[in-house]
Amino acid sequence: MVDSRFISALAAAALAIGAAAQSKTMAEVLAASKPSDWRPLDPANTLYLELDTGRVIMELAPQFAPQLVANLKTLVHEKYFDGLAIMRAQDNYVVQWGDADEKRPLGAAKVKVPAEFDRPAEGLAFTALPDADAYAPQTGFVDGFPAARDMKTDRAWLTHCYGMVGAGRDNSVDSGNGSQLYAIIGHAPRQLDRNITVIGRIVQGMELLAIMPRGTGNLGFYEKPEQRTPIRSVRLATDVPEAERSKLEVIRTDTQTFTDLIEARRNRQDDWYKVPAGHIEVCNVPITVRAAGK
Repeated sequence: MVDSRFISALAAAALAIGAAAQSKTMAEVLAASKPSDWRPLDPANTLYLELDTGRVIMELAPQFAPQLVANLKTLVHEKYFDGLAIMRAQDNYVVQWGDADEKRPLGAAKVKVPAEFDRPAEGLAFTALPDADAYAPQTGFVDGFPAARDMKTDRAWLTHCYGMVGAGRDNSVDSGNGSQLYAIIGHAPRQLDRNITVIGRIVQGMELLAIMPRGTGNLGFYEKPEQRTPIRSVRLATDVPEAERSKLEVIRTDTQTFTDLIEARRNRQDDWYKVPAGHIEVCNVPITVRAAGK
């Protein structure tokens, strides 16, 4: 006699295979999206990092780091970063920019800012991933940012995925004031989660940072000033004439469309894929950006 549990297992497997076969590709999910599935970048929380090679656009996350974001905005308003440089490019890790000589005055900005490594999880609109994570009890997305949470301790935090931006610090947890920033350009260094204040992510222009020549000094720092890449300016979008702003919109992460996009990436149906992974982790879910009005 055939074990009924075996038959049930076969039936469940067949249903899973059937569901996977009916899933859409990411391109099909995005093509079927509605205007309400997208949101414009908030100019008050959008930074333009201007390089000779083009514009790098960063979206800030004050819901996770309100004090650090406020201090960074003070630095930007006082044109702190203008004329400074990208001073570090460590392979498979980070690109870092700021005052390499640490001589420029901070002006009205604070020298010390309390660590904002995490925040209360309660009250966040959290779109959870269905799969287990190696670094957190649960991962997902909050307002377009990859995040993690622990409901037992009521804490949530941003994760160190490709393109995320954090505030460099020394051993003192309140030493990261926003005058030294870094962007992840390599495999997600999730061991940094909850050890550095993460303030946002690059939404456009990552290719301009990722191709920086790798530094030959310790931790990828450039050994000579002429090796550094100069920064023309850093501005909040609200301080840039509207005609000169980059009009972008980001896929909302609190919609059914984004849930469908997650499933499309978990079980890839593209012609090239023969064995869908059936699993996904937070840094492998793309947060799509497009020109506004598409």
